Amino acid sequence: MNSHATTLDSASTPRAVHPALVLFALAMGGFSIGTTEFATMSLVPDMSRGLGIDEPTAGHVISAYALGVVVGAPVIAVLGARLARRTLLVGLMAVFALGNLLSAMAPDYGWMLGFRFLSGLPHGAFFGVGALMAASLVPRERRAQAVSRMMTGLAISTVVGVPIANLMGQAMGWRWGFVLVSVLAAATALLVARFAPQEPGDPRRSPLRELGALKRKQVWLALATGAIGFGGFFAVYTYLASTLVEVTGVSPGMVPLVLGVLGVGLTLGNLVCAWAADRALMAAAAVTLAFSAGVLALYPWAAQDLGTLLPVVFLIGAGGGVGSIIQTRLMDVAGEAQTLAAALHHSAFNVANALGPWFGGLAIAAGYGWTSTGWVGMGLALGGLAIWMVSWGLDRR
Repeated sequence: MNSHATTLDSASTPRAVHPALVLFALAMGGFSIGTTEFATMSLVPDMSRGLGIDEPTAGHVISAYALGVVVGAPVIAVLGARLARRTLLVGLMAVFALGNLLSAMAPDYGWMLGFRFLSGLPHGAFFGVGALMAASLVPRERRAQAVSRMMTGLAISTVVGVPIANLMGQAMGWRWGFVLVSVLAAATALLVARFAPQEPGDPRRSPLRELGALKRKQVWLALATGAIGFGGFFAVYTYLASTLVEVTGVSPGMVPLVLGVLGVGLTLGNLVCAWAADRALMAAAAVTLAFSAGVLALYPWAAQDLGTLLPVVFLIGAGGGVGSIIQTRLMDVAGEAQTLAAALHHSAFNVANALGPWFGGLAIAAGYGWTSTGWVGMGLALGGLAIWMVSWGLDRR
């Protein structure tokens, strides 16, 4: 009888939660998302041949994914407000795995657009809900570092995941890059199901309460900072390969190496910025945006020679660490609408991914040359800094 009671007690005891394992599982999700987001850009030429379309048309596949992110982040955050976070994260990764597997099997361009849109839907909500879970595992004064450890998976994907997916695409066909991402996503779902804490959903959370985030001025200012300020990074990143070949004069084979240097800078910058944010969040973001503006201004000069370009590219990547700071800021200003605000951060990130290349492309088309993207990036970083200073000023009142 006592033995039976002991068995029941042990069965009902919640299993221990190991924050390091939970953060690893979340980082794996970031790694899989980053791999598909960035590797797809490098697979566009192969994809265009495989689907029988030209490259500009194939580029719309990337836009379809980004549209899925922008739409899915707020919609899923609102509709899934009452779900337990672990349940929601596992479901999101399952849909992400399915979307990428279907992308690998897309029979034509139309189906490919639909499958990439489906793949993008879970992106923002996963990062948003994952950031809230990561922050809940540690004391308040270490929230930014916990969030950055999850985001490190995204940064590392630019160094490891993207080259692997690209090599697989070249050696075995572009569809295998999406198969790789699908496997990574399925592994993430299993890891989250195994290690994440199973906390019951909060019945007090509701779609209307989540939508309350949209009434808060500071939420909009934080999102605008990310959408504008981070656009500088993408203005340079999008045209970096062309600049390397046309201006720096390196062979195409050197491009992955330089992109890897940028990825290393992004990874380290993510960790350093989070450390600073846990000590002085508002100042950390202001300094990072000013720093980004400075190194982006150096880019047109540095691009003339590989020896000067590499350290500047590394520093441009490091400035990308501002993303973790803004994610943490949203937790402070969202009130009870935490899920929607956290997910919207990644909608803003994808707005930056659209604005940066657009403004950079306008400068290039106007005849200012490939390196003009550095000046465009500097302007966007300063724009983000100006918005952040307005937010900081309102806080001081």
